[in-house]
Amino acid sequence: MGKVAFLFAGQGAQHPGMGVALAAASPTARAVFEVADSLRPRTFDQCRAATKEELSLTANTQPCVFAVDLACARALQERGVEPDMAAGFSLGEVAALTFAGAFGDQAGFGLVCRRAELMAEAASARPGAMRAVVKLDAAQVEELAREAAAATGGDCWPVNYNSPMQTAVAGSPAACEKLDELVRSAGGRSMPITVSGAFHSPYMEPAASGLKAFMRQGCLPRETRVPVYANSTACPYPADPEASAALLSGQVASPVRWVETLRAMEAAGADAFVELGPGTTLSGLVRRTLGDARTYHVETPEELDAVADELLGGKGSSNGR
Repeated sequence: MGKVAFLFAGQGAQHPGMGVALAAASPTARAVFEVADSLRPRTFDQCRAATKEELSLTANTQPCVFAVDLACARALQERGVEPDMAAGFSLGEVAALTFAGAFGDQAGFGLVCRRAELMAEAASARPGAMRAVVKLDAAQVEELAREAAAATGGDCWPVNYNSPMQTAVAGSPAACEKLDELVRSAGGRSMPITVSGAFHSPYMEPAASGLKAFMRQGCLPRETRVPVYANSTACPYPADPEASAALLSGQVASPVRWVETLRAMEAAGADAFVELGPGTTLSGLVRRTLGDARTYHVETPEELDAVADELLGGKGSSNGR
């Protein structure tokens, strides 16, 4: 029997109504939203009833998705499923660290709210764009990004290595438009990502500096109880608080090396990957990267039942409903 990895969803997976049914079914999940509402009123109400447009604003997206991610993980843990390791995609990394004990719930939620504010400020100060490029491998995308930057005098960087044939790119709007042309000529497909800035690029350096300063003011990470793999290194977070703070703050301006992360977790023994939170994007990336790995998703009470039963061999059949 292999090991279980928890994967925490990131920004872009949000949708109206996320987490609401689970909060009604699981007291543990509901408690996560109560903490969120105590620090940021209306967080649960935004998850329940906000429009897609309202949820897409970074200042709203990040706290809401964080709360749903953590609520799903806690509900599954309540049912007896414990991971051997964890990782989170971008924003999801904060939820993964909080679940693994690096932060208390209040501290983790406060941190993600500050992260959202800083990233929104950086995006406003230096507007950028992002693209998802498919049907080309990472090396091809890297070369085309360099060509787009050179042709426009702008900026263009691969920032999210999502799967072997899907790479996200960030940079100046003009360079990203040029990239669209180059990708089409190369036989690939370039799709705009609806976000407010060039995330995980050097455009986010001010946010990284602000986040590091915030953590040094009383929010340094503790050692995690299970390994949490970092986006920027594809290695587990170190035990040293200062080193962990530097890694987490720098993450917002560094590439997400998701392909390397999944392969490192597989090499560490993981063969079951449970995606926690809204959407099933990460499950698809696991299948496209690792092939034979088992994938599961928990966002609804029905999914919670099914995943708990599967991973516990039929011993996780009651969630109090």
